[in-house]
Amino acid sequence: MASLLSLPIANRSAARTALSLTHTARRTSSPPLQHLRPFGASPRRSLSHFDTYLFVEKLEKNGMTRESAEGVMSVLAEVIEESIKGMEASLVSKAEQEKQRYTEKVDFARLKSELQLHEKNDLTLMKAENDRLMADVEKLKQRLREEVTRTQAGVRLDLNLEKGRIRDESSQQELKIKEVDTRIESEIAGLRTQIEQAKFSILQYLVGVATGSGALLLAYMRMMM
Repeated sequence: MASLLSLPIANRSAARTALSLTHTARRTSSPPLQHLRPFGASPRRSLSHFDTYLFVEKLEKNGMTRESAEGVMSVLAEVIEESIKGMEASLVSKAEQEKQRYTEKVDFARLKSELQLHEKNDLTLMKAENDRLMADVEKLKQRLREEVTRTQAGVRLDLNLEKGRIRDESSQQELKIKEVDTRIESEIAGLRTQIEQAKFSILQYLVGVATGSGALLLAYMRMMM
């Protein structure tokens, strides 16, 4: 940079052009880490494709001296070389990439196996839980059926007992009614007997009165004759 500042003003425009190219090469030759690309194990390419003679001639055409143009070319070549070295240092080798791919495959296979194992275990647990729930439901159904049967049996027993009690009460009522009927018939028979006796007594009394009256009448008639 100091050698460029020492150049004449007429040659500084060409120098600035060279510096802009240098900064552009620096920016484009150092990609970010997330955009790294692999490279093979082939030897590093040299800068033989960079025509230094043509570059010097272009600088001379822009008003620089031969010495200044060669100095700029030398600085630019060093910058490009350093940029390429930094880029190569930041790139991933093919072997490392294959190793990374293999590691990722192994990790993916392990993860897949673990997921399958977890899924299988989850399915087993779900099946066991489902079987347990079904068994509980069957036990509940059986208990409900037993409870319904027990309740029905209790209701039938209560109905039978109630029917028996009603029959017993009906029988007792019928017996009481029969007793009352018998008592009434006995009372009626007694009353009839008393009435017959009263009739007979009255008839005897009337016969006696009639006989006495007839005797008195005969006696009176005899006395009158």
